Amino acid sequence: MSTNEYSALVARHRNYFRTGATRGVEWRKSQLTALRAMMTERAEDFYASLWTDLRRGRVEADFVDVKYLVGEAEHALAHVGQWMEPMRVSSLRMLVPSHTRVRFDPLGVGLIIGTWNYPLMLTLSPLIGAICGGNVAVIKPSEVAAATANVMARLVPEYLDRSGFSVVLGAAPETTALLEQQWDHIFFTGGTTVGRIVMTAAAKNLTPVVLELGGKNPTIVHSSADLHVAARRIAHGRWANTGQTCTAPDYVLVFKDVAGQFLEILKQTALQFYGEDPRKSPDYGRVVNAHHFERLTRLLGSGTIYHGGQCDAAERYIAPTILVNVPPGSPAMQEEIFGPILPVLEIGNVQEVIDFVNARPSPLGLYIFASDHNVTEQILDSTTSGDAPGWGNITGSGDSARTRMRAAFSITAPFSISTCATHRMRDTRHCGKWRTACWPEHRSA
Repeated sequence: MSTNEYSALVARHRNYFRTGATRGVEWRKSQLTALRAMMTERAEDFYASLWTDLRRGRVEADFVDVKYLVGEAEHALAHVGQWMEPMRVSSLRMLVPSHTRVRFDPLGVGLIIGTWNYPLMLTLSPLIGAICGGNVAVIKPSEVAAATANVMARLVPEYLDRSGFSVVLGAAPETTALLEQQWDHIFFTGGTTVGRIVMTAAAKNLTPVVLELGGKNPTIVHSSADLHVAARRIAHGRWANTGQTCTAPDYVLVFKDVAGQFLEILKQTALQFYGEDPRKSPDYGRVVNAHHFERLTRLLGSGTIYHGGQCDAAERYIAPTILVNVPPGSPAMQEEIFGPILPVLEIGNVQEVIDFVNARPSPLGLYIFASDHNVTEQILDSTTSGDAPGWGNITGSGDSARTRMRAAFSITAPFSISTCATHRMRDTRHCGKWRTACWPEHRSA
């Protein structure tokens, strides 16, 4: 498509939005129903494409893609009418007598730039938020997961309102051309390098942006932790989707007095999960392409292979791998690994943990395994991260790292304007309280 064609595409969607057709609850529910039908009726198409792109099995595909999106659409269908209702809040004294209400108005035309590691969920989940907010959108799937992108390009126009939604295929030139257009909101999922490009392009038009990026997520295993619980949860978080998850544990800081025991338990857990030959496991995927395979195999030299390390370029296969004796300045500790390689570093005390984490960019997630509550609180009080689930010795309580991601897709965050009338803030978090705590407190009786 030429620049003029992209401009015409955006103009067509904007003109449709301005007719008011998308504002009513009937339209929103009809599109959510259509999206749910697409995911259920054409599930086989999505299973096949995800297997082609990532060798993702059906169980995992349902858990994070197909049935996940069906459930999200059903949840939205059940609540979208309530979400649309204005919320009464108390008025400032200077405005008395008056009535103040928070309105949830659609922003307009959005651009959703998807990513390849969860090419379905991380592209269509923001779309559900856009629909709930009464918006229209252009969807740009990742070209790296080409099979899934092609299925979306074929099915979205078949099921959803063509006047409101389009899918654009392509790579960097097409994304660059799209970013030159005028948008009312941009939702991007991907790496920091492209994230900077998106933010720069959006700044020219003061376009609001959600950037769903990655990072090196430290995982702390304290001496007081239940090592079997820690090993199972770390193994699942690191090696699900072949480690290609932005919230996955990127490296482990284990206390020296339990390091040997933890490493052996982690090795046995990997064998229990994926068997002696993980390439035969239906639950173990593949690296997405040759470029990332080559990048990851170079990182294997960052330390001593304690377990795994087998590779096959023809299959883009790298076994679940544990690295030890990894210097902090090694390549594996300088970039987000985003693959099935897990460095395990030994640490002496809590202050060393805090100093190690704080010497690096603030991570997307920080995971703590400790039954000593004081240790958990000391680390949380002294570090910053996007989220920080902590697991105790027995119950393993703590929210999933996906909670933070899920909240970003909600109707009020990316695609609706809201105002805390009491504090006169668009985002109630700026008044020092989370939205769920702020609104009920300031709601008029």
